[in-house]
Amino acid sequence: MTFEDSLRPLRGDLNRALLVILAHFRAQIGTIHLLEADGLLHLRAHTPGIPEPVLEATRVIPIGKGIAGLAVERKEPINLCNLQQDATGDVRPGARATQAMGSICVPMFDGDRAVGALGIATMHERTFQDDEIAALVAAGRVLVG
Repeated sequence: MTFEDSLRPLRGDLNRALLVILAHFRAQIGTIHLLEADGLLHLRAHTPGIPEPVLEATRVIPIGKGIAGLAVERKEPINLCNLQQDATGDVRPGARATQAMGSICVPMFDGDRAVGALGIATMHERTFQDDEIAALVAAGRVLVG
């Protein structure tokens, strides 16, 4: 059974799916945002331990704002080796409050349309490799496709 196949039964339970994804990538923090009818990304799953001010700031995100909003707008992964030291301008101050370092956020696709964002992070520096990025994008397709 492939990684993506292991996620198929969890399509209706995004919190459980997120835990499987985190275990697979040995990551500690994760979020799933889905695009709703209002045109905004809504937080639909997250790991415990994310500070409440961060959760509050990320419950609803406009396209183009923050890491999740940028991943959906650009339709491409945002891969940060150390978001605590990132100087690209992509990282909002609230994201640093998680104390996470290595992070990636990928758009979740239904066909060619970005309909959400799947983000995971580790507590140490890490750059996600191409095969990991492909697996994470495939996981997002399984969960929303």
